[in-house]
Amino acid sequence: MYKNYLLREWSLSDKISLAENANNINIWNNVRDYFPYPYTVEDGEQFINMVLDKGLPSTDFAIEVDEKAVGGIGIVLNSDVERISAEIGYWLGECYWNRGIMTNVVKEMVDYAFSHFPIKKLYAPIFDFNRASQRVLEKAGFEKEAILKHAAIKNGKVIDLHYYGLIRI
Repeated sequence: MYKNYLLREWSLSDKISLAENANNINIWNNVRDYFPYPYTVEDGEQFINMVLDKGLPSTDFAIEVDEKAVGGIGIVLNSDVERISAEIGYWLGECYWNRGIMTNVVKEMVDYAFSHFPIKKLYAPIFDFNRASQRVLEKAGFEKEAILKHAAIKNGKVIDLHYYGLIRI
């Protein structure tokens, strides 16, 4: 299979392409509010420095296409009694949508996460209206476990979250 992307560590040199691709209302509408919009080069630099300060093994990666960082994927490891699970999150620059990139990126990240961390489950809460991301997870082997009614707010509108999970076999 032809691989049209590279999953790799972030580098400070990515800050410009990161900002160019992340500064998009259509991306912001589908991610958590802490993801800045507008997204500046300074935001990119802050994010990359934060990622680089986390240490190894890495939990956040750049998605490279045509030698540019055009998206990101990462996991957030849980703690205490939920320490066996992690949340996965991702985004991709809009001009790279519908190329089959993200499903393969998610599959690669799943393999990485299960092989590098003592977790049994990955999960993702997806906004009700984000059908494309729900489809990505389904193609990557995730199962819809629940719909959490009125569990989030985005753009001032209360929305349902579709909770997807994948258990390590």
